[in-house]
Amino acid sequence: MRAITYSRYGGPEVLETTDLPTPKVGPDSVLVRVRAASVNPVDWKVREGYLDQVMDVAFPVVPGWDVAGVVERVGLDTPELRVGDEVYGYVRKDVVGGEVSGGTFAELVAAPVRTLARKPAAWSFEEAAAVPLAGLTAYQTIRRAGVAEGQTVLVHAAAGGVGSFAVQIAKALGARVIGTASERNHDFLRSLGAEPVTYGDGLADRVRALAPEGVDVVLDYVGGDALDSVPQVLRDGGTVASITDARARDELGGHYVWVRPDADDLAELARLGDEGLLRPEVAEVFDLADAADAHRASQTGHVRGKVVVRV
Repeated sequence: MRAITYSRYGGPEVLETTDLPTPKVGPDSVLVRVRAASVNPVDWKVREGYLDQVMDVAFPVVPGWDVAGVVERVGLDTPELRVGDEVYGYVRKDVVGGEVSGGTFAELVAAPVRTLARKPAAWSFEEAAAVPLAGLTAYQTIRRAGVAEGQTVLVHAAAGGVGSFAVQIAKALGARVIGTASERNHDFLRSLGAEPVTYGDGLADRVRALAPEGVDVVLDYVGGDALDSVPQVLRDGGTVASITDARARDELGGHYVWVRPDADDLAELARLGDEGLLRPEVAEVFDLADAADAHRASQTGHVRGKVVVRV
């Protein structure tokens, strides 16, 4: 099968098209014919070696954790899925790379059933591939923070890949959402149902102008100054959840979240998609052979929405 691999840490230039054997399928896994995969910031951070201290990496690495495709073969005990099912998922394994831990930038990937759910009919394969990591991150921080109907939620980096999903999920739960973003993204946030505010000096005052008693929940997807403002904007008894800074847990009494594969959570995101409550945004689509260009496009940080690779 064709796959994108890299055999050393480095920039996008280390990515190359390779011919690899078809992956073996474990008892609780299925073989997915990949139709689309997407690029996340963690993909290029792993590729450049930034996460070497926290993740076991075995070269060669097939990058990619997000996938959308069709089940081609099932394992010995996978009653959840059948051959021909259209699925999507967050196929993160315990070891990055090596012969048994292939990523999703390939024609085929062996995926544990705990990492997959059925793809909603409302999304194309490209749209579905844009969802798993970012959508799960948003959903799991929202659930950890206990977002509920009637609450006021402040989402930092609300126009980003994770933040835009968080806005939509919180709105679907019946919350009021205030979102931080640069001014050029304010209309986009309004289209998602959020009330936009700009970053920078005076942020706490701008949030308090919209929510004089403070917000019930802060969801931090950017860190830095945004987390510094939490004591000024969070009401008494409120909570904060962050994916970027452990201070949310260690100093502010909230939550520090690292996204996990979860089939039930993926199924819930799919339900929201089929009900028209969750809309993925695809910034650009590349062919598999142009994976290096896809990584470059994502790494610039100048795109709104996900960069997707079509296989």
